[in-house]
Amino acid sequence: MNEETGLRERKKQRTRELLSKTAIELFLERGFDQVSVAEVAAAAEVSKPTLFRYFPAKEDLVLHGIADHQGEAARVVRGRAPGERPLAALRAHFHERLDAHDPITGLCDVPAVLAYRDLLYGTPGLLARLTLYALEDERELAAALGEAGADGMTARLGAAQIITVHQVLARGNWERLADGASAAAVLGDAHMDADRAYELLGDGLGVRGL
Repeated sequence: MNEETGLRERKKQRTRELLSKTAIELFLERGFDQVSVAEVAAAAEVSKPTLFRYFPAKEDLVLHGIADHQGEAARVVRGRAPGERPLAALRAHFHERLDAHDPITGLCDVPAVLAYRDLLYGTPGLLARLTLYALEDERELAAALGEAGADGMTARLGAAQIITVHQVLARGNWERLADGASAAAVLGDAHMDADRAYELLGDGLGVRGL
């Protein structure tokens, strides 16, 4: 990548970040369904067609905040150490993310993150798009498990179970925070839940070499 191309890409990234940040601020203030795409574009001082070049759908303006996690489970499996089983790599990674209080694990009590979470899970349109994200994660993870040696059905079923387990663990952590607990106070319980979940996964999938 030459300097000119790099500068152009950085400018695009800044514009993308500005659009997403502006949209989320407006959605948090007034509600997702009460703010139009045209209003977001006007607030960010860009045209509506320009906004749609960066974000084809209104929901994407919000989900840009979690886009970096798309396909993460598959990347963990593909990047695991030689000889390490996929489940072991995924389990270790989830524990690392808990210690980092990564919002994707549900264990982050930063007020802005909590508000963002409420926006996501309190808006039907965003929930529907999250479901599509999860399905894509599942497909990518199934492909990675297949590359790791799992047969087709085991890879598909295993991916579905793993993605669902991550969702259940995250939801449990969010519920603890919603009840008033701090992320630091429930970290130990979150680790224990993750261990229990992966032990159950291992009971079923471990015999298949995962």
